[in-house]
Amino acid sequence: MNNKNNKPTAAYFIKFFMLVMVLYQPFTYASASSANPYVVAGIRHTVGLKSDGLVLATGLNQQGQCNVGSWRDIVQVAAGGYFTVGLKSDGRVVAAGSNLFGSLNISSWTNIAQVAASKYTTVGLKYDGSVVTAGWNRFGRLNVSSWTDIVQVAASDYHTVGLKSDGTVVAVGSNLFGRLNVNNWTDIVQVVVGDYHTVGLKSDGTVVAVGSKTYGRLNVSSWTDIVQVAAGTYHTVGLKLDGTVLAVGSSFLGKLNVNSWTDITQANAGVYNTLGLKSDGRVVAVGYNDNGETNVFDWEMISPHAITKTTFLPLKDQYMRK
Repeated sequence: MNNKNNKPTAAYFIKFFMLVMVLYQPFTYASASSANPYVVAGIRHTVGLKSDGLVLATGLNQQGQCNVGSWRDIVQVAAGGYFTVGLKSDGRVVAAGSNLFGSLNISSWTNIAQVAASKYTTVGLKYDGSVVTAGWNRFGRLNVSSWTDIVQVAASDYHTVGLKSDGTVVAVGSNLFGRLNVNNWTDIVQVVVGDYHTVGLKSDGTVVAVGSKTYGRLNVSSWTDIVQVAAGTYHTVGLKLDGTVLAVGSSFLGKLNVNSWTDITQANAGVYNTLGLKSDGRVVAVGYNDNGETNVFDWEMISPHAITKTTFLPLKDQYMRK
C-alpha cells in the first residue's frame, strides 16, 4: 500500500490521465441517460443539466436564454451572456437566446466534444482536438484555427484558452493584466477563465493563476488538494477533494459565502454568483438573485440515475472510495 504522502500524488496523476481522455473525446458513446449533471452560471441566468439529458434554467429570460425546456439528449451546457448552448449526445449543438454578433451560428457544427461560451462568443472543441468558434472576434479571441491537440477550452469576454493533451496551455485575445501569460504552465489538468484572469489546476492539486490581482482573485498559491476550479469575473473558486469549497476575490453580494458547503461534486462561478452541485443532486447557490438566478434550491439534478462523475472530476468518486 502506498504511504500517505504518495497517495495524493498517485490519485492526481490518475485524474490527469482520465481527464485528458474524458475531455478529449468525452461523449463518443454518450446517451441521454449518461449525461453528467452540471450547473453553470451566465451573467443573469443559471443553467443546470440533469442526468437524463434534460436542461433547467432560471433567471433573466429577456432574450429567451432560459427557453431550454424542449431540449433532449444534452450531455453538456454552457451559459453565455444572454444565451445558452447545449451539446447533444450526437456531437451537434443547440442554442437559445440572443444571437448578437452571431454567437449562435453553430447549427452546422458537428463532432463537437465540448462547448464553452462568453458574453458574445461560443467555442466548440471537436473530437479531433481542433477548435471552432462563433461570435464577436474583438481582441482576436477567436483566432484558434491553428490550435491542435486540444482537450478542453474556456472562454471569456476578452480571451480564449485551450488545454493541450500534454498539459500545456495556449491562449489568444487581450493580454491586458497578463491574462495570456500561460506559456510556461505545465502539468495542467483543467483551465478556466474570468474576464480578467486565467486559472489552471495542476495534476498535484495545486492551482496557478495569472491576470488582474484586484480583489485578491489570484490568491490561490496556498491551495492544495483541489480537484476542480472555477473562475467568475471577480472571484476564483476551488473544489477540494473532501467536497468543501474555497473562494477568493470580491465578496460583493455574498458570492464567497461557501465556507459551510459540504459534499460538493462540482462548482461554477459567474459574474455575481457561485454555484455548487451536491452528490445527492441538489444545487446550492450564493450571490446576486434580483432575476431569480439563484432560485435553484428545488432543482433535483439526478433523474433517474445517481451521479457517477462530473465534467471536470472524472475520478473524484473513485478516489474517495479508496
